[in-house]
Amino acid sequence: MCGIHGFFHLDGTAPDRSWLGRMGDVTTHRGPDDAGAHVDGPCAIGMRRLSIIDLSGGHQPISNHDGSLVVVCNGEIYNFRELRTELRTHGHVFKTESDSEVVLHGYAQWGERFVERLNGMFGFALWDRRQQLLLVGRDRLGIKPIYWFNDGRRVAFASEAKALLALPGVAREVDPAALAAYLELGYVPAPLCMLKGIQKLPIASVMKISTRGVTVDSYWKPPTQVDTSVSAEDWVQRVRARLEASVAMQMVSDVPIGAFLSGGVDSGAVLAFMSRHSSGPVKTYSIGFDGGAAERFYNELDNAREVAKMFGTDHHEILVRPDVVRLMPRLLWHMDEPIADSAFITTYLVSEFARKDVKVILSGVGGDELFGGYRRYLGEHYMRYVDWLPQPAKRGAAWIADLLPSDRHSKWLNYSRLAKNFLGAAASPFTERYRSYVSASSPSEVDALMIKPPKVRLDAIEAAFNAVGGTDPLARMFGVDAMTQMPDDLLMLTDKMTMAASLECRVPLLDHELVELAAQIPAGIKVAGGELKSLMKKALADVLPKEVLYRPKRGFGAPMGAWLKSALAPMLDSALSRESVERRGLLHHAPIARLIDDHRANRVDGTDRLLSLLNLEIWCRVYLDERAPEDVAEQLEEAVA
Repeated sequence: MCGIHGFFHLDGTAPDRSWLGRMGDVTTHRGPDDAGAHVDGPCAIGMRRLSIIDLSGGHQPISNHDGSLVVVCNGEIYNFRELRTELRTHGHVFKTESDSEVVLHGYAQWGERFVERLNGMFGFALWDRRQQLLLVGRDRLGIKPIYWFNDGRRVAFASEAKALLALPGVAREVDPAALAAYLELGYVPAPLCMLKGIQKLPIASVMKISTRGVTVDSYWKPPTQVDTSVSAEDWVQRVRARLEASVAMQMVSDVPIGAFLSGGVDSGAVLAFMSRHSSGPVKTYSIGFDGGAAERFYNELDNAREVAKMFGTDHHEILVRPDVVRLMPRLLWHMDEPIADSAFITTYLVSEFARKDVKVILSGVGGDELFGGYRRYLGEHYMRYVDWLPQPAKRGAAWIADLLPSDRHSKWLNYSRLAKNFLGAAASPFTERYRSYVSASSPSEVDALMIKPPKVRLDAIEAAFNAVGGTDPLARMFGVDAMTQMPDDLLMLTDKMTMAASLECRVPLLDHELVELAAQIPAGIKVAGGELKSLMKKALADVLPKEVLYRPKRGFGAPMGAWLKSALAPMLDSALSRESVERRGLLHHAPIARLIDDHRANRVDGTDRLLSLLNLEIWCRVYLDERAPEDVAEQLEEAVA
């Protein structure tokens, strides 16, 4: 695990090596154990290393016998031992025991298609001196990020966007299309980046850079056709076997390893299989909230404690309070881009807590997207009943929805919030219903909010639906989630926040073979009879007790909506004051003021929209105004005080 970075001069001239060091210095948190660089011809590549496998011998960059091939790699190749054994039969001689070296010899043996043989999470840069070719690649699911830019003279890349800002000539400006997409979705979808001129490399792709130019090619897609010839019981057995194999594979480490534990199905499954393959008690880490009713609604410590006791883990807990305000500027610096998902705060805090004991952590991220864990998937199940209603009745349901209160921090108000969203979208076409489920704001609300809406916009949701195809609504929703929210929100914040704590996070539920398996399962089996994760629960029936499998779902975020009405209200009012918003010059203030009033009156649940606006302003102060996160935090604390 590390951070990689580098650049290539398109005119063939030699680059200045000193810029590599500056890029690496910005991302020291990704790799505090080691650093390395290689410059050859027009190419310069570097890395910061967090040593996980082959602690003493895995220094990067790694070269082949004559130095004609050189690689830096971020992440883990889980099948490296099998690949190394195969490559040795072809005569390859390895210098190290590092998993990253198989990238080098795999390319030498199989050419550019070698990446299809890798099972892992990775971002790599491989220099081929003979071909004068630089390859930059990203894993299938987008677990590891790659940012890049091309100004016509050079192409630069890095694991984090902030490393690119260390180079001369990279502007600190907001991309209007990225801003519009962010305000709608609560995250910036690839290939956009909030920083103008910088892009994200798409998932499952390899970029080829030479003096002839730049191309980006995709090398993988999950299956698009479901297999109806397999019985539900056979799917149960296949899923269970692959789940266990994935967890066992990802436990390979030369340093201490642990697990995040929420008490739910996904983290419980990971822990159950870890316990089977561990020689001692697994170290587990959970996070909870200290405070009133809203905090108790989010608190899962009792559930996590119960699961930890079942498997005899070495369990650790941390409590969070609303005073996290001081963290937000620093965490948004680490994020590179603003995000409206409060899970970035909780992920960092539990990562920092776990890093005191372990260097590698396993997480249950991805189970909801693969096996149908989100309530929005039930929307299409209930739509079969609503579809019987005439259109005037559907419009009447939308009118009723407007009258319902909305809040996510109590049981009944949360049900009201979900009903409000469902009824409000009932008269819309399928794709627009989905958009309403996953968006923070509608496109029309974004247009009313932005002073200068972009002339050209990226509709990431529409693009994903076009790419997924198919006719089954649930299957299409799964596919769109895997192309949008999962890599650009969930996995992005997981990578950035664990790496901020110098902790490697592995996600065994997103093993690509398990993903391919899940993609072939009919949606009606995954969510049978309107039961979320129906298939997964059956696959884990003899692994986890019923009280875990059928426990009501909780999110991993913080009770931010309640805090914005109470302890953090002064900070919100200060950061989004008329003076502050007008000084920034990006948004109109009037709709923001109305949203704050409606949220506090429970007329709408404005949590996601308000957090997107608050985090945007904090991010702007750090990235555009170039203020130290500590300085911004002090200013926010003064507002709260």
